[in-house]
Amino acid sequence: MSIDDQRLTTTGLDLAASSGRILLLACGALAHEILALKAANGWDHMDLTCLPAILHNHPDKITGAVEAMVLKHRAGYDEIFVVYADCGTGGQLLKKCAELGVGMVEGPHCYSFFEGNDIFAKTSEDEFTAFYLTDFLVKQFDAFVWKPLGLDRHPDLRDMYFGNYTKLVYQAQTDNRALDAKAQDCAARLGLAYERRFTGYGDLETTLASL
Repeated sequence: MSIDDQRLTTTGLDLAASSGRILLLACGALAHEILALKAANGWDHMDLTCLPAILHNHPDKITGAVEAMVLKHRAGYDEIFVVYADCGTGGQLLKKCAELGVGMVEGPHCYSFFEGNDIFAKTSEDEFTAFYLTDFLVKQFDAFVWKPLGLDRHPDLRDMYFGNYTKLVYQAQTDNRALDAKAQDCAARLGLAYERRFTGYGDLETTLASL
């Protein structure tokens, strides 16, 4: 299935047809990975709907948006599972999911669960000057990083934003030379050293498998 990344960023995705018993309510930045896992594992009992990925630039809006979608769809499914980590909500999303009686992915953010929450908790102690990108964020670098920070208009602000970072870590979910090259370019544009780290789907895969 071909899905436009710009649509995932700004609009989201609704593939919920009530044909499955479980609805995955996810961030648009995870759509490609979830669909790949569904296809590879034959998880036909799961439907997918995604909120706009750009909500990550406004984390205060995530909890309310998730609640609205749960209430909209819950009558049509046996179970709804929220495919978000905390994602900057300060524990509010976890609290709301508990109130609604729905599960969610463990971890502080997608960088953590892609690498594996246990591993990330250890490595992040020594990587507090690292800036992380996933496959989706490499593809949507301008929409999520460059333009929102105004660097397309004021590139001189780069060092003010990123002067305390030392490297860009590309957490690769797939082996894709074009994405690797683009991630290297992102690092160069930010003036950072580059590291590629293949993570695959990490805890996302094991979490969805448990459903």
